[in-house]
Amino acid sequence: MTLDVRTARRRYVTVSALFWLPLGLSIAPLVLLFTERGMAMAAVAGFFAAHSLTTAALELPTGGLSDVLGRRAVLAAAGLLNLAALTLLGLGSTPVLLGLGMALMGAARALSSGPAEAWYVDTVHAHAGPDAELRTGLARGASATDAALAAGTLIGGALPWLLGLGPDLGARLAETTSGLVVPLSVPLLLGAAVEIAFVSYALTALPEPPRPPATLRNVLRDVPTTVAGGLRLGGRDALVRRVLLSAAAAGSALATVELLTPGRAADLTGASESGAVLFAALACTGFACAAVGAHLAPLTARLTGSGERAVVTSLGTSAAGLLLLSLTTAFAGPFPLSLAAIGYALIYLGLGATGPNENDLLHRRVPSTGRATALSVQSLSLQLTAALTGLLVTALPSGPLPWLLAVAALVAGALLWGFRGGSASRPCATSAEPDGAGERGGRAVTHE
Repeated sequence: MTLDVRTARRRYVTVSALFWLPLGLSIAPLVLLFTERGMAMAAVAGFFAAHSLTTAALELPTGGLSDVLGRRAVLAAAGLLNLAALTLLGLGSTPVLLGLGMALMGAARALSSGPAEAWYVDTVHAHAGPDAELRTGLARGASATDAALAAGTLIGGALPWLLGLGPDLGARLAETTSGLVVPLSVPLLLGAAVEIAFVSYALTALPEPPRPPATLRNVLRDVPTTVAGGLRLGGRDALVRRVLLSAAAAGSALATVELLTPGRAADLTGASESGAVLFAALACTGFACAAVGAHLAPLTARLTGSGERAVVTSLGTSAAGLLLLSLTTAFAGPFPLSLAAIGYALIYLGLGATGPNENDLLHRRVPSTGRATALSVQSLSLQLTAALTGLLVTALPSGPLPWLLAVAALVAGALLWGFRGGSASRPCATSAEPDGAGERGGRAVTHE
């Protein structure tokens, strides 16, 4: 069964929101839950390292797995891994269980990188042809993702606080469960329940054309071939190269913001506790601004005249926001607080508008057989650069310099799109030889 474009768009939006809502629910309480379980900060850092390393190690193989086995099966597997991870994190009390939960969440993150978007593009192409308009659906999917993260962050932060009101519901909950469930566990367990709905929806609402039966031998043969093809495409096609380099620029900016903003928030408010509250509010605001930016991505392309110009404008907006944040390091008092809020909003607004316009260009260059792999390569580029940037900015002295380096990265990403000609919309050939248009395209980045 081939779905029409409107139905495919609606289902893509729904599956995006259902996948990211549970992860949003875990953002606010996760570190606090670890510390309440008696974990030292060194152990907490190890848990997050397990997540990051697992994601990076599996990113490319799981992208190839989606192209070989199908989008629906890989999405369902991601949901099941997240279900297990959130359950372990919500109920676990030992370093082994908590570390395993974070590793499973990293594996789920790798599995989820690309299949839903690849399914949407494949479905639209099957119904309306390879020249079908993709930007609107990609924008709404990205907007749904960020809105789900924003809503999840708010709910996940509010639930433990609400359980502490009234006749001490939180203490009674812990007592009834012998300490297995505490108020900070509740958002994660709620997220696990949402994962059940996600898996059910992915299996029933995302039809795919029949694929040849997959044997272990075929998988072991085809997945490495698909991954290698995705890597070669990035090396020989200038448009895909811009995609990867721009993803790296976005990863550098996001790592800087996520690592340095909590400290800046504490400096601006004068206390770590109030700084944590400010950072939570900023995180929710950032997701909401990214959702707005993604929703406005088609309008941005129309106003600027093309998807490529929209990318330049959007990355420039994010760079301006980072520049405002860097200026706050030179001031004290209420002024930098308002300046920082404006800068933070601009960063995520710009990145939200960047993604759909870039991905619209990317999907016109990548064949269906390697679409999820290309998205995984893009995600890996962002993650690896973010990790390297994190090591760099934390080693630099405090002040504007770390922020200015991130500004430079975004400006460089925007400048990549200033040297282009011709059309970027021609599909990439599957042969090894790029055509002339391969040197003149646009690019794509997802900032999640």
